[in-house]
Amino acid sequence: MMIILAIIGGVLTTLSMVINSSLGKRIGVLQSTLINYIVGLTFSVLVLLVVGSGMKIGFSELKSIPFYMFLGGVIGVSIVYSSNIVIPKIPVVYSTLLLFIGQIVAGILIDFIMMGEIATGKILGAVIMTVGILYNSWIDSKDQNA
Repeated sequence: MMIILAIIGGVLTTLSMVINSSLGKRIGVLQSTLINYIVGLTFSVLVLLVVGSGMKIGFSELKSIPFYMFLGGVIGVSIVYSSNIVIPKIPVVYSTLLLFIGQIVAGILIDFIMMGEIATGKILGAVIMTVGILYNSWIDSKDQNA
């Protein structure tokens, strides 16, 4: 079940990037990023109301959470903003693969920092994927020039 949810999450992430970049082309990158998060906030509030869990976190609990744990929103805005710039300029498949390579590299670094281990298989996989993207990009540009 987790594999299916992860695949659905990947599909929705790619679809979200395409939809947001389309909106960005129409109204502007910053404006579409803002609208994306306003709609997301509205939907989150509606889900909380329907599910009924609400905000059961007090100020003291929020105060005890380390600052860096609140940076997810900042990172999310950065992702949406940069995707809105990149997606219209390169094919979606390349941007998706490049984002995936970035996730693998970040995962490798985080594993190294937190657990002190480096997964050579994952590094090799990231290198192979990067070479594949570069090769495919070279072939595509060669076909366009012909």
